[in-house]
Amino acid sequence: MKKFGLVLLGIIAGIVALANLGSLLALVISVAIAYAGFHYFRKSTSTFPKLFWGVVLLIGILTAISNIPAFIGIIALIGMLYVWNKWKGVKNPSVIQKSKDPFVNFERQWNEITK
Repeated sequence: MKKFGLVLLGIIAGIVALANLGSLLALVISVAIAYAGFHYFRKSTSTFPKLFWGVVLLIGILTAISNIPAFIGIIALIGMLYVWNKWKGVKNPSVIQKSKDPFVNFERQWNEITK
């Protein structure tokens, strides 16, 4: 029954993510515009270019914030990632296990390097 629920959640999340694919693309473009505005705002020295790039930055931020379907698509992608990790049995791969032995992490990293 648990696998059925994971499959059902994965299918629903996949459909929602595909339905919001255009919104996700628009969000990426909006964030790219905001990043370009921020980058050139910091590089410019005179008043007019700072004003221009500040307006570009503001437009990019406002269009990114107002793109609510993209945020729903991001939540669906997170749901798909959750289903994938649960299906594969991954248990928090980014968490480093702490041990009192100082050489445990060294040995783990050494094994990763020598593979």
